Amino acid sequence: MSAKDSSSYALSDRFRGFMPVVVDVETGGFNAKKDALLEVAAVTLDMDSKGELFREETFNCHIQPFKGANLEAAALAFTGIDPFHPFRMAKPEKEALQEIFRAIRKSLKKHSCKRAILVGHNAPFDLGFINAASERCEIKRNPFHPFSTFDTVTLGGIVYGQTVLARIAEAAGMEWDHESAHSAIYDAERTADLFCLMTNRWQQLAQLDDTTPQAFG
Repeated sequence: MSAKDSSSYALSDRFRGFMPVVVDVETGGFNAKKDALLEVAAVTLDMDSKGELFREETFNCHIQPFKGANLEAAALAFTGIDPFHPFRMAKPEKEALQEIFRAIRKSLKKHSCKRAILVGHNAPFDLGFINAASERCEIKRNPFHPFSTFDTVTLGGIVYGQTVLARIAEAAGMEWDHESAHSAIYDAERTADLFCLMTNRWQQLAQLDDTTPQAFG
């Protein structure tokens, strides 16, 4: 692959105009229509002069269960979330989503991208809750592609032979704090680090192999 002028690298060129945003949600169960959305963390990415991705900024909101939301005891025990704890400083679902979406749209404009694409670990789960909450709140400007995602489960299985987030991180040589896991911010940032690591690894290999389809342009 021929070298490309580093000054021409742009995030908008890397994924056909889509901007990867890493998302992790914490919920009151597995049913996006019925179970509460309790926390959302979103991590935007940027690109350096070598065309490699890195974490840009993290946004997070604790969310009040919507009226009539189901809360599974097993899910709350797993996440350790007390939905009604006064120190959560939780916001109504619509307010929280609008805050996260504004930050993402600002990043879209900055990087001249046309739409966000959700990156997650078991990404359809996260996107399902984001889409269900957006519909419930009648939010018209959901910045995410409605069904396409990048999933680190698949990428981790291909690159490292592991599909569990902690095991992928360990296989990649990353530190993993089991005490901090299952908080939206921690999981989103570790997922972002892994996505960047695996994407950059491919980019490095592509630059060494003239037979590999170009990652840019």
